[in-house]
Amino acid sequence: MGVKLIVVCVLAMFMVIPSFFVTELVSDRTHSAAEVTKEISSHVGGPQTFLGPTLAIPYTVPPRTPSEFARRGIYLVSPAQASAVVKTTTEERRRSLFRVPVFQADLKLDAAFDLKGVPAAAPLGAELDWGQAEIVVGVSDPRGALSDATLATDNRTSTLVPAQLAQNLVIGGDENHQEKLVLFGAKVGDIARPDAAFHATSTLRFSGAERIAVLAYGKTTRLTARGDWRSPGFGGGILPTSRTIYNNGYSADWTVPFIARGIRAEGPADSFAGLNTTALGVSFIEVADPYQSVSRSLKYVLLFLGLVFLTYFVFEATTGKRVHPAQYILVGIAQIIFYLLLLSLVERIGFGLGFLLAGAATVTLLSTNAAWVFSSRLQGLRAFFVFTLLYGLIYMLLRLEDNALLVGAVASFLALAAVMYFTRAIDWYSALPGASTSPQPAVPPPPPSRTA
Repeated sequence: MGVKLIVVCVLAMFMVIPSFFVTELVSDRTHSAAEVTKEISSHVGGPQTFLGPTLAIPYTVPPRTPSEFARRGIYLVSPAQASAVVKTTTEERRRSLFRVPVFQADLKLDAAFDLKGVPAAAPLGAELDWGQAEIVVGVSDPRGALSDATLATDNRTSTLVPAQLAQNLVIGGDENHQEKLVLFGAKVGDIARPDAAFHATSTLRFSGAERIAVLAYGKTTRLTARGDWRSPGFGGGILPTSRTIYNNGYSADWTVPFIARGIRAEGPADSFAGLNTTALGVSFIEVADPYQSVSRSLKYVLLFLGLVFLTYFVFEATTGKRVHPAQYILVGIAQIIFYLLLLSLVERIGFGLGFLLAGAATVTLLSTNAAWVFSSRLQGLRAFFVFTLLYGLIYMLLRLEDNALLVGAVASFLALAAVMYFTRAIDWYSALPGASTSPQPAVPPPPPSRTA
């Protein structure tokens, strides 16, 4: 019996090998879903990041010696106060079995400029050309534009066009993967003067996918985001100060003071390279990623197989009915097929219902097999009860997050304690249940006695 238990444990570990192929299949489906997401996103604008109204002034640094050339650049000035409102509506685009959330966003980006003391961080000897000043607005992917962007100042309203001072602004990233924004602008040389103060408001309407973010473009920035997506994620460099998720949408508010922004209020364009760390973003994610859920369930495959095999072994030890290793292998194959059923179902009907159907089918098969193997309906009913508890435990582990390890460890301990209890009377040195003993050699009868 002791050797048989060791064989069962080795079989359980051996059956983990086919699960690696299921894991590879899950990875392949995950890659396919990512490709579909990338393809659909490319048509609607992808993840969008916006820079609110920022003052851009060209400057020139005269040469110090006849051999030098004049240096030119752009001097950026952030508004003293920035206030943004973002409203999104979402829908799901489908491609085969894959779904991608896309959004349409209406943005109102307000900026209050106070130019007292500007320039305070210009290069030594720089001469600013105030007459060519522009207010620029940045977007990561202009292909998502749904209408013309406008800029309203104190004296007029203009349609934003590609900025004349610079086409792009680098906001972060390393040298190989720099994050850039495409700039649009409007001339404001008539109101942008030293020590002046004025307001500017930009209105935009864009589409995108997966995520929308607004950079903290002011010394003090306030952002209000509203939408109808029921499972948003609030990532980025700075988390919201308040957020609420409703049955039919969400709302979130950010307040970023100047000391939290970590970027100077004015300076040459390259001094704004770290602005990407101030992104105030909302991600449009699925409540439960089906591939992530199946991948998590595969992490418990050894625990799963071990408990099922131990259950069959306990039945074998307590009933005296022998179970061949081939039958254990068939039980293990049924467990692997469960994961294939789960993967194929969750793509269509979601994880909860998919796990219920795949689990019910597998529990029914395993309990029926137990009734066949042990030639007892009672053992089949016991197996049905035990396997139902086991699959319920696995489902609970997948739904738990912070407490999954604790619950799994306690459940494994209790399962081992149950096996010890039900096998407490077994003589592990004894022969297998139902094993036949070798026949003893027959003793020849004594020869018949002779009479005198």
